[in-house]
Amino acid sequence: MDVLIGAGVLAATIRLATPVALAALGGVVTERSGVVNIALEGCMLVGAFFGVFAADRTGSLPAAIAAAVVAGILLAAVHALAAITFRADQIVSGMALNILALGLTSYLDYQLYSTTGTPSTIPLVPNVHLGFLENAPVLGGAIGDQSAIVWATLAIVVLLQLFLFRTVPGLRLRSVGEHPRAADTLGIDVRRTRYWAVLASGALAALGGVYLSLSVAGSFSDNMTNGRGFIGLAAMIFGRWTPVGALGAALVFGYGDALSVSLQGVKVAGVEFPVQLLSTIPYLLTVLAVAGFVGRSRMPAADGQPYESEGH
Repeated sequence: MDVLIGAGVLAATIRLATPVALAALGGVVTERSGVVNIALEGCMLVGAFFGVFAADRTGSLPAAIAAAVVAGILLAAVHALAAITFRADQIVSGMALNILALGLTSYLDYQLYSTTGTPSTIPLVPNVHLGFLENAPVLGGAIGDQSAIVWATLAIVVLLQLFLFRTVPGLRLRSVGEHPRAADTLGIDVRRTRYWAVLASGALAALGGVYLSLSVAGSFSDNMTNGRGFIGLAAMIFGRWTPVGALGAALVFGYGDALSVSLQGVKVAGVEFPVQLLSTIPYLLTVLAVAGFVGRSRMPAADGQPYESEGH
């Protein structure tokens, strides 16, 4: 039973769900404004690399996080320029930026750290130790010693849920994604709103990259995001384009990932689960979620549709 729901599995679920959740939250923000940003994978990757690079060069964790977030914003800005200003195909633009991010980070990593590797002395994101849960069964082991970014992610989920559904700016953002023409008629700047949403999505995804490199791994490796940006988009769909739903979906995918690790070496009726098969669990969950929910979930009406105001 501990293999399925033990404290170790639950702790791993939370750790593995966090970068997916941050990418999913970025997806929620940008798609609620009507722009599809599949470059979230690339934003995560540049965030992971430039976080490590800045941590190495400055020795400052706040500077490293800031540099990573700026890198994610800059990559997202290129996508915003292509998708919003030039009304390019949003899928093509996003995929091109993902390829750019993969090539750029691999090249820079090779040039800077191919012989020495990532320095072991870089500052890392600390864990938050909850001493009062130290002796609590299951719960203490699951959440008693998690990264500060895990708790920041939970706070972002709450704040973003309130922003989108309980504030006037959030209503304006959603109106731009639902009916941009009507929003424009009411005086809402559609293009500016979409720009801010895309930039925010890049920042959130980059924070997910920081979590991978400066909290989990303590280093950078080529393509270390390993498709988590795409899984985040699936979590966004599974969560029906809401922050709380996206977090719940990310936890499902995180549990599948944790399960693929915990079941290694386990035998059922004398037969051991093949490692290669177990490693496909999170991706199978992604495919099933998208296939099962994309038709049932209602996306923002103007999602992925370029907008040209009558004055331009």
